[in-house]
Amino acid sequence: MTKFRAWDRYEEAMTNQEGIYFGDMDHDETLESLMLCLEERYELMQSTGLKDKNGVEIFEGDIIGSQDKDRPNWYVSHHEIVWHDAGFMGKQICSSSFIGLDFWTRGANGYVVIGNIYENPELLKEVKK
Repeated sequence: MTKFRAWDRYEEAMTNQEGIYFGDMDHDETLESLMLCLEERYELMQSTGLKDKNGVEIFEGDIIGSQDKDRPNWYVSHHEIVWHDAGFMGKQICSSSFIGLDFWTRGANGYVVIGNIYENPELLKEVKK
């Protein structure tokens, strides 16, 4: 089953709920008006179906980083998870480079989820070395 999470623009919070409550709906509401309401309030993000090296599920909009082995709490090579061409890829922050799925979970040297574009916008800035 495809999994999603959503950024609630009104509450400015992430939700991983099973469903989204729309309140009392009028019987005259159309699917189109319901979808417009949903798009106005929520930004949906699909799971990639993969987990990082620590077992954390990776979603569209997550920011992944590769740990610097000399500095345990320092992450280099930040990538935002995006849909590109025919699948999910990591787009390097402040670059046009992409990495494929095989780099995300490659054992002890794999990437870890360090945040997401909504709750951690500071991670979208260029990484200083």
